[in-house]
Amino acid sequence: MYNLGTTSLVKKPNESEKKTMAFCQKCGAQIDDNAPFCPSCGAPTNAAAPVAAVNPGDHTAEYDPADISANKVKAMLCYLMGIVGVILAALTGTKSDYVDFHVREVLKITVLEILVGFISAVLVWTFIVPIAGFICLGILAVIQIIGFFWVCGGKAKELPIVKAFKFLK
Repeated sequence: MYNLGTTSLVKKPNESEKKTMAFCQKCGAQIDDNAPFCPSCGAPTNAAAPVAAVNPGDHTAEYDPADISANKVKAMLCYLMGIVGVILAALTGTKSDYVDFHVREVLKITVLEILVGFISAVLVWTFIVPIAGFICLGILAVIQIIGFFWVCGGKAKELPIVKAFKFLK
């Protein structure tokens, strides 16, 4: 639709061409409907896309589903049998990145169990350190059980608490 004026043609915007304006909920400034942030105060608007939560400790997507399915039992043995399971997984000769991931996780737990046991044995005369060591060994056992159930579900997640120890990458 055109408005015929005295000297020029001016196009009137139709309803679909009009910019709709919204107001910032934080400062009240007028903002464009599609603006992700308020230009005045920087507050996010409803147009801002939600950010998906990503767990950096979950490495499941890095492994082939066929590899996970074929080698799940070997990974379970690592958690069930500890160092013996790790040795069995190494002796089977199959190259699986999924099993290697879980072998490293079980080795971390094993190294921590050895350290806690050694410190508790050296400081047995203090009475409190062996009690604290026994509690720590219980926590490590629970973490090992969590790892076993994650393997049952086909997951490759870094174990809680143990992931803070960056050795055996």
